[in-house]
Amino acid sequence: MSPQPRLVLNVDDTEAVRYAKTRTLQRAGYEVIEAGTGADALRLVDEREPSVVLLDVKLPDYSGIEICRIIKRDRPWILVLQVSASFVASADKARGLDSGADSYMAQPAEPEELVAAVRALFRLHDAENALRRLNDELEQRVADRTRELADSNARLQAEILERAKAEAALVQSQKMEAVGQLTGGIAHDFNNLLAAVVGGLSLIQRRSKEQPIVELAGHAMHAAQRGVKLISQLLAFSRTQELEAKPVDVNGLILGMQNLLVQSIGPTVAISTDLDPQAGHVLADANQLELALVNLAINARDAMAGNGRITLSTKVEPQPGSALKWIVVAVEDDGPGMPDAVRERAFDPFFTTKPAGQGTGLGLSQVYGVARQLGGRATIESQEGRGTKVMILLPQAQDFEAPILAAPLKDVPGGNGETVLLIEDDDDVRRVLSDALVELGYQIAVAENGVEAIAIVEGSPVDVVVLDYVMPGMTGAETAKRLKAIRPDLPIVFASGHADTRALADVPGAHRLLRKPFAFDELAQRLREELTRGA
Repeated sequence: MSPQPRLVLNVDDTEAVRYAKTRTLQRAGYEVIEAGTGADALRLVDEREPSVVLLDVKLPDYSGIEICRIIKRDRPWILVLQVSASFVASADKARGLDSGADSYMAQPAEPEELVAAVRALFRLHDAENALRRLNDELEQRVADRTRELADSNARLQAEILERAKAEAALVQSQKMEAVGQLTGGIAHDFNNLLAAVVGGLSLIQRRSKEQPIVELAGHAMHAAQRGVKLISQLLAFSRTQELEAKPVDVNGLILGMQNLLVQSIGPTVAISTDLDPQAGHVLADANQLELALVNLAINARDAMAGNGRITLSTKVEPQPGSALKWIVVAVEDDGPGMPDAVRERAFDPFFTTKPAGQGTGLGLSQVYGVARQLGGRATIESQEGRGTKVMILLPQAQDFEAPILAAPLKDVPGGNGETVLLIEDDDDVRRVLSDALVELGYQIAVAENGVEAIAIVEGSPVDVVVLDYVMPGMTGAETAKRLKAIRPDLPIVFASGHADTRALADVPGAHRLLRKPFAFDELAQRLREELTRGA
């Protein structure tokens, strides 16, 4: 049985990624069938005999490497293009090609790159079929053999060129990943710097009796908070920011970001709101929702060439077949609108209508991804000459308790002489936190690393620990585990400027986390909670 012409089997366990690749290939004229597991992939290979298999390396039941070996063992004429978003090193590529794969590509890939890679495999498939026919008809078509082999060689040369382009794209992808990791590290360092700045300003506000100084400290604190927001955006770019879905007053969020919108899009664009008073609260990450709305507003400004009106609106809609409701958050402009072909691809990663160098094509795809990650979805309404409306549908928060606002520092109960062990490797942050803890009425013991902290707990009475998460040598999570082994009942409050804190899940009973930079009222409140709980 020979493979069916132009039939591609797309194997990927992530539905959104699988859908995007299928849609791209269908638009290029290929018939595509899908599988979400290795077992389904092998079944479809038996039933449909595709010409090309687009195979994800990481599957829930089998490894893509193993599936490739089985396909190549039983049907060597089927061509396999392995793809991966996780295994992109040279060794990973070599392992994939050694398993029999005909090509290897890192995800995410631009649609044009994916189509070009599949087209190259079909050219290789056609060349192999041509050679097979030549062998079958060798005696009858000796005169044509040289021409056919020359054509085959040309196609193989084209395949070499396509593979070279794919390797260049892989290098670019690795560079972007390195930039993301660098950005995350820089953001962590800036969080530590801001922690010292915010802490020092808090002490000035608390200790100073002169109103002009208090006001100046307040202005500086406002600027520092803007720095905190910038760091949050850097972490979002580096994809290390964890989304925290909490009840958010969506109308209040939109009204509170009016100044930010004016600064972002300029004075030549008018901004208006149409807010449903019944919208209430949505389950969202406030920082990421605000960032998405700002990005949509900037896109709208660019579409209107800097002149026009942007309207931010909210409304309540029922969820079909459910008692729950959607809160629709929309950004609408009166610009030129989108042609149907552009609107259909607007959420596709790397798709952009802007000139080269003026857009990455990731803005709308990030909005779509945030909406999906928060349990909602994103849609677009647009017609040429009638503007564009991008809508983010998020679930309405149900039966939540309004957050209790932290009291000002002077109203938060301080310490009663309890001993706080402060473990912090940054000198500036350690000095500021030490001053704050003394100001709050605590006795302090100080350690610069986990080894010093363990010695203190073994030899001195300690009531509660404030522990930095990221430290050289023994990490915060490792230190906490050692301290818990000595004192299982010892309360631990983590203070972290790092975004990725998944290792805390392995620390028993030590999940109280303060995000740097934090105000001292937060620190005071958290310490009283821990000491009261342990009493």
